[in-house]
Amino acid sequence: MATLKTYPWDAAEHLETQEDIVAYLEAALEDGNPSVVVAALGDIVRSQGMTQIARETGIERERLYNALSSEGNPELATVLKVLQALGLRLRVIPLA
Repeated sequence: MATLKTYPWDAAEHLETQEDIVAYLEAALEDGNPSVVVAALGDIVRSQGMTQIARETGIERERLYNALSSEGNPELATVLKVLQALGLRLRVIPLA
């Protein structure tokens, strides 16, 4: 039997358009798990360049990377700065 070779999958490599990014983040928000949202935001930032987003937000690159890691717990102010740097904003809508 042939050995199955697997490769790690990195969402950041597949977030190519603004529409990809919006759909990915919306799916994470719909999940309702804060760690999923933080992980998705981290993937999005890596797809756009951590250094560039750090520069645009005024947050040190290492601090931003740590905040958006799987163990991270970013402040709302950090999330809002990152979203603004990505050209996004949060929007509240009523639950159906």
